[in-house]
Amino acid sequence: MNKAELIEAMASKADLTKADAKKALDAFIDATTKSLKKGDRVALVGFGSFSVAKRAARTGRNPKTGQEMQIPAKKVVKFKPGADLSDSVK
Repeated sequence: MNKAELIEAMASKADLTKADAKKALDAFIDATTKSLKKGDRVALVGFGSFSVAKRAARTGRNPKTGQEMQIPAKKVVKFKPGADLSDSVK
């Protein structure tokens, strides 16, 4: 499912126009992004939680040449599904 399909599904499920559903989705994405940038965790009970984790610097290997290279440390976004979401997918 891509963003357009998600907007269409939200609009039909919530009895909204596609424009309103797009605004709602964009607002959710914006609020979640800002919260994660601050280092906060975003938890949606039953659905899951988004958090930021630090990935340490490490030595990797270029698969084409086999040459070793340093991969710098960085922050990554993690998603942990909630129990309800996990159970519904099984």
